[in-house]
Amino acid sequence: MKLKNSTLLLCSIRCMTKRYRSTNTLPKTLEIDGKSFKTDPEFTNVTPSILSHLNKQLHLNENHPIGILRELIEKKMNSVDNAFTTFNNFKPVVTKFQNFDSLGFPLDHPGRSKSDTYYINYNHLLRTHTSAHEMECFQTIKQDLNTRSKGYLISADVYRRDEIDRTHYPVFHQMEGARMWKHNDIKLLKEDLAKVEKALVESQQNITLKCVRDDPEIDPNENAKQLYMTDEEVVLCSKHLKRSLELVVSEVFNKKVQSMKDQKLVPKELKYRWVKAYFPWTTPSWEIEVWWQGDWLEICGSGLVQQQVLLNSGFEKDSTICWAFGLGLDRIAMLLFEIPDIRLLWTQDERFHKQFKSGHINKFKPYSKYPGSIRDMAFWLPKEDNVEVHGNDIMEIVRDVAGSLVESVKLQDTFVNPKTNQKSLCYRINYQSMDRNITNTEVNELQHKIESELVHRYNVSLR
Repeated sequence: MKLKNSTLLLCSIRCMTKRYRSTNTLPKTLEIDGKSFKTDPEFTNVTPSILSHLNKQLHLNENHPIGILRELIEKKMNSVDNAFTTFNNFKPVVTKFQNFDSLGFPLDHPGRSKSDTYYINYNHLLRTHTSAHEMECFQTIKQDLNTRSKGYLISADVYRRDEIDRTHYPVFHQMEGARMWKHNDIKLLKEDLAKVEKALVESQQNITLKCVRDDPEIDPNENAKQLYMTDEEVVLCSKHLKRSLELVVSEVFNKKVQSMKDQKLVPKELKYRWVKAYFPWTTPSWEIEVWWQGDWLEICGSGLVQQQVLLNSGFEKDSTICWAFGLGLDRIAMLLFEIPDIRLLWTQDERFHKQFKSGHINKFKPYSKYPGSIRDMAFWLPKEDNVEVHGNDIMEIVRDVAGSLVESVKLQDTFVNPKTNQKSLCYRINYQSMDRNITNTEVNELQHKIESELVHRYNVSLR
């Protein structure tokens, strides 16, 4: 019954959007997850193709690469002292306060723009990161903090307007974690650190971790500590953060090398490094990178949570210290399972899904390679100075019309007519299905629809 209702909802959204395109009137409301949201002509930019991904919840499928990785990390994080509460069922529509304001995003941060974010209306949007639920999780675990340190893990689908290629998709999955202690509880911090250090040593069975760079916990010039924390607190909390994430890296890559048939390709050591970084809601902050197959791979960002975030969650001033991290499950899953195209994560083809099983990391075996077909789309932008066509606007039109039948869209050329000062753009669209062959006739029809929609929305002139 739930699936049927979701299908009817999607059909309703598609119909409303089609009417909007043909009559240039925006539907007054959108019904999403049983709630009615008023639309806003200045902000509503969510499309049917994006709304069709709501409630698919790949991260909860235990036999899907995303779900396998999520469960692997959750189990390892809780294997030390079972301190993390998991939250995997948050709904994707959030407020601007949840997604930006509560985390200290500046008002001019590019993530707030309509070119980057899917807005339902002025105040509601599809979350761009799992941190949108941070306040709620902090408030939930707060009551248990009097007797022990406590943490949480969130996994969810997140939504960002993005380019189209093999590694980018407008819907992907994040995992976020946090761990907190009462301020000045040095004894408990040391005890918890000793536990995770012991677990880290025991985890290195098939491959040994080797740190080649570790930017300091305290740097007065950059990556400064928060004033209410003592130096000892910052060092201990930071070390617990780093050892915890190293434990995850060790678990994931040890599982990976177990599945590698050619043991000559397995390195004896896994090099990693901690590099200082900047995030609005943590300071000091770092990224952990791993040297794998000849390249440095960013695994996740992390840091000590800004006190203002904790105050927004109802904690008293100077009462708690906390670390947090966030990572992209899709990118790591593609690496571990050797999946060449991110669109495969969303396929319904059983030839893909039958290859994976809960608790196992194995190499994806390609089942077909269908030929691609390239089309160029060149157009003049309107002469009006107030008309803007962002690259992500082009991507949305292509997604809405062709869906997963497009492998990539690239800007090939930009030209300005020296006499008229009018600007021309040329995009190259590579049509290629992961599951079936597509004909030239089908490609031509899709290309015509994309060009027509581009002209209709932005008044461009095709070349």
